[in-house]
Amino acid sequence: MELKQATAGTMESGDIMIQIAPCEKEGLNIDLQSSVAYQFGDQIRKVIVETLEGLGITRAEVHATDKGALDCTIRARVTAAAVRATGKDVWKD
Repeated sequence: MELKQATAGTMESGDIMIQIAPCEKEGLNIDLQSSVAYQFGDQIRKVIVETLEGLGITRAEVHATDKGALDCTIRARVTAAAVRATGKDVWKD
């Protein structure tokens, strides 16, 4: 699946900024910045990976800046960024 660079989310409290870009290497490379990464970093990464793989994206560079987002918000922002990056509207299919 071809990707272009895309972003979704804000830097507001309770949100997460997701930036997706094409990657030369196989796999999902996730760079996470979060003040709660020590406690919740593994869960945040898990939600990002599951969401992207569920949308058929297995090769991407992902930069996530978390401001205390819940899992549902993380899924929504990753999905929005993926739709923008691929041009595929997952809500119509």
